[in-house]
Amino acid sequence: MNLTHIWKTTLSALQSQTSRHDYEALLRPAMLLSLDNGIARIGVSSPIQKEGLENRLLMPLRNALTRVVGYPVQVQVLIANQALRPEVTAAPRNGTHVALEPEPFVTEPPTPAFTSGNGNGERAVQLDLASAMRSGMLNPRYTFASFIVGSSNRLAHAACLAVADNPGQAYNPLFLYGGVGLGKTHLLHAIGNRVLDRDPEINVLYVSSEKFTNDLINAIRRQQTEEFRMRYRNIDVLLIDDIQFIAGKDATQEEFFHTFNTLHSAAKHIVISSDRPPKAILTLEERLRSRFEWGLIVDVQPPDLETRTAILRAKAEQMSVHVPDEVIDFLAHKIQSNIRELEGSLNRVAAYAELNRLPITIDTATAALADLLGNQRRRRISAEAILQIVSEHYGIEVEQLRARNRSRHVVVPRQVAMYLLREETESSLVDIGNLLGGRDHTTVMYGCEKIAEEINTDSHLRSEVMAIRERIQMMRGL
Repeated sequence: MNLTHIWKTTLSALQSQTSRHDYEALLRPAMLLSLDNGIARIGVSSPIQKEGLENRLLMPLRNALTRVVGYPVQVQVLIANQALRPEVTAAPRNGTHVALEPEPFVTEPPTPAFTSGNGNGERAVQLDLASAMRSGMLNPRYTFASFIVGSSNRLAHAACLAVADNPGQAYNPLFLYGGVGLGKTHLLHAIGNRVLDRDPEINVLYVSSEKFTNDLINAIRRQQTEEFRMRYRNIDVLLIDDIQFIAGKDATQEEFFHTFNTLHSAAKHIVISSDRPPKAILTLEERLRSRFEWGLIVDVQPPDLETRTAILRAKAEQMSVHVPDEVIDFLAHKIQSNIRELEGSLNRVAAYAELNRLPITIDTATAALADLLGNQRRRRISAEAILQIVSEHYGIEVEQLRARNRSRHVVVPRQVAMYLLREETESSLVDIGNLLGGRDHTTVMYGCEKIAEEINTDSHLRSEVMAIRERIQMMRGL
């Protein structure tokens, strides 16, 4: 099977799985440059296209190629050097010629990660995890070097680094929790990559709780539970993502309980991530909850302003795109929820500027993110509803927000309410003052500015404001 045929078949499979924009802008212009030793090298023409493929389509692309060639494939996206391409052209498409690579034959597939059968008729499972991780389970871009450290994630970063340098010793298990898009998965991959860099012979397994569950279901259905147990219990470092999804699944929890015990008693390391701490996973069995609390539990907070700024600068450098400081500052102030959305907004601005041949300015960024920044106000929510959400979050009555009470347990919620009313509604400072007991507009301005400044330095306050905003979005149905 030659490269052209493989790539055409892969594109055909992906066309129905991706949006028209992604297919036309990212997949169709790309080329399969080589496929050797289980590594498919995809050539693209620009850093923007490379970033888009890696961030949005890497997994579908890997899965499609794997199905086409019949063995696991790792995808590597490269910016193709036009000077190295042969002058072979295909028929014109939309008025242009498309360069094609010659068609060498694909090498033999790599040794499978699993083999079965022996002279006694017993099944044996052989795991070459060091290479398996590199070919699909670990993302090579997620390393400690590419992780931006700030006050919101410093403890988590330090704990993960300690585990990677001394697996099986301190902080076992290590339990990371925090909201979506804050870097938990990045840290899990970074641990695996560092462990394998230091010692390729160590067996590392990264897996989501969903995959663990699916593997268990398939093993039961195929009567291969022993192979399943050998796979998950014959490793040195287990990295399991989104553990909250096993809650309420009795068989999965039972199997994971025994897997945990086997690994922990053998001094193997377990690192777990979740969107909440163990005690907040309500339908998690108590025996698992207690084991998760044996080691170190670390909270990953939303990034502060300085960290968001550093993330954007690092991302711009990675994309080889010059983004002026004022645009970085604009995005860092506007996108506060999580790192994934922050990086996505920069990708969007850069792509918008490139496609429309515009300089990257605040006006360009505003236009590129118009629907995103305006999304919060697209479906209106009443000021009274926001006051109710704030009062319920802090456990006080709405009337206390309107009263003249100046005790701290009321002043902070009142200032948060001022800030959110200003951010989430079209209310003026005077309107907000009237709503909160007839307060002067300068008092409202002070409260808004105080909260806007403190959420960039106070991780606890930032988390509270984010939690309230999530409830507001849920009420909007967004």
